[in-house]
Amino acid sequence: MNIGRAKEIAESAEMHSVTFNGIQIIIQHVDEQTKTARIYTKADSEKEMDVPVNELIEE
Repeated sequence: MNIGRAKEIAESAEMHSVTFNGIQIIIQHVDEQTKTARIYTKADSEKEMDVPVNELIEE
């Protein structure tokens, strides 16, 4: 996924189907400088992590 699309999804009120390593996630924030996204899994909102945006897949 590219940075622009990740930011659109993060700022959207709609739910989007996005995965990281095959797991459904929510994008919380995108950092354009580091090209990373702060995400958490739909199953565990307490488990936040920073991951490379290019490893996110919109389904």
